[in-house]
Amino acid sequence: MSQVEQQYRDRTPRSAELAAAASVVMPGGDTRAAAHYEPYGVTLVRGEGPFVWDADGHRYIDLTVNYTSLVHGHAYPPVVEVMREWAGRGTAWAARCEPQIALAEMLVERVASVDTVRFTSSGTEAAMLAIHIARVVTGRHKILMARHGYHGSMEETEIGLLGIEGPNTFLAEYGDAADFARVLAQHGDDIACVLLEPVMGAGGIVPAPPGFLAAVAAAARRAGALFIADEVICFRLATGGAQSLHDVTPDMTMFGKLIGGGLPVGAVGGRAEVMAVSDPRNLRMFVSGTFNGNPMTTAAGTVAVRELSGERIAVMHQLMGRLRVGLEAAARRHGLPFAANHAGSLLNVFFSPEAPKATIVREDAAAIRLFHLAALNHGLFIAPRGMMALSTVVTDALVTEVVERADAAMADVAREVA
Repeated sequence: MSQVEQQYRDRTPRSAELAAAASVVMPGGDTRAAAHYEPYGVTLVRGEGPFVWDADGHRYIDLTVNYTSLVHGHAYPPVVEVMREWAGRGTAWAARCEPQIALAEMLVERVASVDTVRFTSSGTEAAMLAIHIARVVTGRHKILMARHGYHGSMEETEIGLLGIEGPNTFLAEYGDAADFARVLAQHGDDIACVLLEPVMGAGGIVPAPPGFLAAVAAAARRAGALFIADEVICFRLATGGAQSLHDVTPDMTMFGKLIGGGLPVGAVGGRAEVMAVSDPRNLRMFVSGTFNGNPMTTAAGTVAVRELSGERIAVMHQLMGRLRVGLEAAARRHGLPFAANHAGSLLNVFFSPEAPKATIVREDAAAIRLFHLAALNHGLFIAPRGMMALSTVVTDALVTEVVERADAAMADVAREVA
């Protein structure tokens, strides 16, 4: 056992106990694959601002913010206030509510390609709904997505994350518009929609090359397929969504994460004529969901979206640029290879000379596992794959502290791999 892992185990005995108890009642002791890591994950008990605390009393600077969703950090006071209000008024009912309308209006106002919106209760459900709409509109059944892309936990997209094609899933290489055009030319009569992230999340925070999204959208339309932008992660990158940075107009857009203010949420927005097939008055689709657009979530989401201004986005981007420079310098000091994929307030680190193209297969798997545990030992809560995200409550001073703690973690890694 490495010294890094031994230190982790020594620091987190209560989390170890809770992990053992969890493994009896949940497969592997976890209910989220992305948050699972060995030897066991810490159990968190509280979050406030940019910090979280574990069951052993340790405080961490949170650089996952629930995998990018808490764009204003934990227990953000304006969100807490509106959640308290709606908890007392009613958490859900079988009718529309005013916050639902207000949040839909915000999304329509901010995102130029969106005329109307339907809510779901997760990003996965948003993908399911978008694909369902595309199938009804086109009369086709298959989808095309990027190899190692992620569009939620359903079979058709999960296999794509793993790099596997299936009966209803075609794959092409992210960033290669010609590869997408080739698949559409060969199988266009069968493909209902193309799904793409403006920044590939699970594949390593890989930004779309200039012109890529627009070229794929054009190829999709030539083939009679719909083009769907997955903004579940990257809506945080611009007030108009990441699509506004790429001169592309999707037929539909998937939302999630930050638009719920910290509660479960998803949504699909798009062109009025496309979204019309989900209109309950025409019975072409029956789309429902007990908690879709509930008052608690949409009230919290309205605050979160309203508070995410262009100015605050710009500050997060500037701070993440500082953090990247600091991490690179720390790795250099300790003789570690280092590369990063970086998009605005999102970053993914690699202990290799160059950042790989979109992939979930890591050549630096051993080093990133050590760094993840070492970062936890030094009070940094990052994703096991090295992904980091900032929130609007992170300050310049806190970035300096993150760099110092990461430097100490890299020193531990360097000692192990020397």
